[in-house]
Amino acid sequence: MYSMTGFGRGEHATTALIARVELTSINRKQAEVLVQMPRIYSELEAEIRKLALEKISRGRLTINIQLEPATEAESELQIDTAKVIALQAEIQRLNELPDQNLDLKLTSNDILRLPNVLTTTDNNADIDTAKTAILPALTAGLESLMTMRASEGSHLKKDTLDRLSILENEAKLIETHAPRVLQRYRENLHKRLAESGLELDLTDERLLKEIGLFAEKCDISEELTRLASHFLKFREYLDAASDQPVGRSLDFLCQELNREFNTIGSKANDATLAQHVVNAKTELEKIREQIQNVE
Repeated sequence: MYSMTGFGRGEHATTALIARVELTSINRKQAEVLVQMPRIYSELEAEIRKLALEKISRGRLTINIQLEPATEAESELQIDTAKVIALQAEIQRLNELPDQNLDLKLTSNDILRLPNVLTTTDNNADIDTAKTAILPALTAGLESLMTMRASEGSHLKKDTLDRLSILENEAKLIETHAPRVLQRYRENLHKRLAESGLELDLTDERLLKEIGLFAEKCDISEELTRLASHFLKFREYLDAASDQPVGRSLDFLCQELNREFNTIGSKANDATLAQHVVNAKTELEKIREQIQNVE
């Protein structure tokens, strides 16, 4: 079982480039991959996303890729000549405006202020060269990320199993106490009839019908059966193969467990049962908080 939060780092060097990749992931309902890298290599984003999505099925993953020339790589400065010429032509046009007497001159500072006019280019930093450096670094970073997500997932699994045991115990206490509710209702009904001075045969059909209606109204056997089934399925998902995403399934089961406990609470008509339901729902809410972070 994997957590959706994690961090990973990878690095790979070639004779031309050094690639450093950092990956961070947080919880999201769907899978999102955000790639941050130099724009000149943006055509590699599709392949990078594909590799990432082979590892994750949920969560928002941010991949930050930094590249720098290797020490032995030759680099050179390049000036965008077209931009400089265009600026010079515009200055000349302004100087030739009638009645303005302008004497504008193009300086080196003016050139450096132009956006993206000066770039550092590595002679070997083409797409294939960048790819050779980036992909191994990305692979190492993804492995590091998944190791951390698996470690966090194991902690989530242990905590969830402990809390699931508490839920199962509350369900058993509810099952044990449930028959006493009908018995207490019968005793209280007889007591009220006796105190009212009404003489009514305990086998009277009207009395038996009243007790029968109450018994049907507060019967929680179906809810207890479904709870047992949900608990079993919950453990099956938790024990599934570690690379199998189970977050959505566990979240659905949490909703179903909450539904059953709510129904039991509405049928309880008993303070003890109501307290067990409150205890169970408290633990269930803690489980749901943990499950929100499971892939």
